Amino acid sequence: MRIIRDYLFVEPEDRGASAAIGNFDGVHLGHQSVIDLARAAAPAAPLGVMTFEPHPRVYFAPDAPPFRLMSRAARASRLQKLGVERLYELPFNAGLAGLSPKEFAARVIRDGLGLSHVVVGADFCFGHKRAGTADHLVTFGAQMGFGVTVAPLIEHSAATVSSTAIREALSAGRTRDAAAMLGHWHRIEGPVIGGEQRGRELGYPTANMSIDDLHPPAFGVYAVLVDVLEGPHAGQYHGVASLGVRPMFGENRPNLETFVFDFSGDLYGTQMSVALIEHLRGEEKFESLEALIAQMDADSAQARRILAAL
Repeated sequence: MRIIRDYLFVEPEDRGASAAIGNFDGVHLGHQSVIDLARAAAPAAPLGVMTFEPHPRVYFAPDAPPFRLMSRAARASRLQKLGVERLYELPFNAGLAGLSPKEFAARVIRDGLGLSHVVVGADFCFGHKRAGTADHLVTFGAQMGFGVTVAPLIEHSAATVSSTAIREALSAGRTRDAAAMLGHWHRIEGPVIGGEQRGRELGYPTANMSIDDLHPPAFGVYAVLVDVLEGPHAGQYHGVASLGVRPMFGENRPNLETFVFDFSGDLYGTQMSVALIEHLRGEEKFESLEALIAQMDADSAQARRILAAL
């Protein structure tokens, strides 16, 4: 997959794609249906996705609480797995935000990227102050020579599949409901970072990962699937993870600490992907380290049973 980050300088081989347009946070079932329509609309054209970085919501409200379901790297990885050949990851800045809907269609879609066909969701808005709608884009496409398909919204259990609905499910610890809307397990991806090594002292050495800039799922303990993405220990494992602020130790910055079952080795600096399978319990503060270790033993046994049944 080729990643293009400037619509003003596009190589000839990166023009002419059939592209889905949106933010694609989570790459959920609705996003996947839009991508499938882009593939079907022009099978001979490169399959593309146009998205924005930073997310427009971050640009307009930089101090708002973190809300993203995945990092830009995780999004690119997921899109590549879906067969996307061109990822147009456009910088969202004052210049782009200030374009009128018609200017966006002409300068970005037609002249800049030279897209042959675009697919958007029925709720798509674009241009200055989100003034453009999917219907406007259909009109502009007819005028400017590119095809437009408007994808219907996808529903799951009588609710529309959306990144917002997935965030709500994760905040409530409903990992399987989130996975049903995503079409895959919700994952936290990134490098393993250094920690206080308290887990090692307790007999549960953990691989720690930051959740900075991501929407925080419900704090507590999870049964998890672990993918070590590189290095000598690359592979898939089962595990149990604690997500939160570690109240036993008075620390406040949330992170994810994963104990990988039946594993021995150093994972510091390694890229890892942790899928949240089931929320076992909320975060707790125990009266003693012995009580904490006993609960960790119980959590591990429960996680093993759940993961063995997958």
